[in-house]
Amino acid sequence: MLAFIDQIALPFLTSLYGAVGYLGVMAAMAIESAMIPLPSELILPMAGFQVSDPTLIEPLTHGPWSFWVVVIVATLGNTLGSLIAYAIGAYGGRPFLEKFGRYLLIRPHEIEIADHFFTKYGSATVFIGRLLPIVRTFISFPAGVTRMPLGKFIAYSTAGALPWSIALVFAGQQLGSKWNDIRHALQPFDMLIAAAVVAGFVFLLWWRLGMPGRPKKQTPAA
Repeated sequence: MLAFIDQIALPFLTSLYGAVGYLGVMAAMAIESAMIPLPSELILPMAGFQVSDPTLIEPLTHGPWSFWVVVIVATLGNTLGSLIAYAIGAYGGRPFLEKFGRYLLIRPHEIEIADHFFTKYGSATVFIGRLLPIVRTFISFPAGVTRMPLGKFIAYSTAGALPWSIALVFAGQQLGSKWNDIRHALQPFDMLIAAAVVAGFVFLLWWRLGMPGRPKKQTPAA
């Protein structure tokens, strides 16, 4: 897991920020919000690290990285990516889920529950979802499936993304040069983290597919 971060994610972000600066932050956040697993927990602290070092030059402005510019472009990228995920949900999501949802561990009645929940609490769901790890990456899809009003979706998604961006960019800025030290300190736990992820996924499969080995309910005779 962490080897993937070291060998793929971090080099990709380093190259992106070095080439197009703020636009790279925006693009990376758009990718994450479009349901592609490039976590903002890496994107934003790494951008905060750029802010922490005044000798690092942002390639578009040819000046030091600005904290608030990073926050603004990150939030904008989040909104742009979320619109892609929303559109996928709105224009193909419901039929797709009804046909293939069982292969994604989504049961038919859960589609109805999501529909009802977003109808009643949609705005709050999108706002809160933007503040939760993992959930924030996928929250736009069910919003699109349930056809949450687009104006409200944009407003609440952006409102939720702003404090998330501020917090993680600030964390990266405060870590500064300690970023690499912390990463190296976590390396011995790579296998433990990977094993925990696999175990969690296996448990989810076991639970969602009916817990094999559990006695089945008997249907009363007519």
